[in-house]
Amino acid sequence: MQGYIIDIKKVRDDDLIVTILTESQVYTCYRFYGARHSNINIGYKIDFELETNIKSTIPRLKDVIQLGLQWIFDTEKLYCWQRFIKLFHPHLKDVEAIDDFYFNLLDKLVHEMIKQNPKRAICNNYLELLDYEGRLHPDFECFLCESKITKNFSLVRSFVPTHSTCSYSRKFDKKKMEELYLNKNLILFNDSEIEYLWNILLQGL
Repeated sequence: MQGYIIDIKKVRDDDLIVTILTESQVYTCYRFYGARHSNINIGYKIDFELETNIKSTIPRLKDVIQLGLQWIFDTEKLYCWQRFIKLFHPHLKDVEAIDDFYFNLLDKLVHEMIKQNPKRAICNNYLELLDYEGRLHPDFECFLCESKITKNFSLVRSFVPTHSTCSYSRKFDKKKMEELYLNKNLILFNDSEIEYLWNILLQGL
């Protein structure tokens, strides 16, 4: 089966606890250290097998093949990708069975990042994730004062709308906010604004 590595923890003797997001499941498995093992890291897409053992509470990861990302040697893209992927582990904590949406979203994003700016591509796909989870707020009601936002639009964690005067944060043009919430598109946002959205995203999915 195939999946994306969303977390790695070192344990004794360089063995690893690895968390993998697949189409239908989030697996936590054990990987024994060994020279013959292929290199793995956060964000890598792998083909793998799991082996269960009555002596262990979690399966063993084996027969790992790394499935190459076309831009893996682009340091900026890889850095952004790994920062984003790391956010999935706490977001999906204690989840086992899962919809294929998350796996398919990452597959789509991998392709889009070939030609697109990585932060813009990631933020655009994050909007899809928020929409899928029912966490977009197109009603433009301020999270802090609970009144309608007609001017001084701004955003806080999870792209929740606020008045910039309530959250003491960056102000955005109304047309841009409507494009973001209603069309789930960041085409009107300039690079500086994308950087701001990126830093919001890094606070957590």
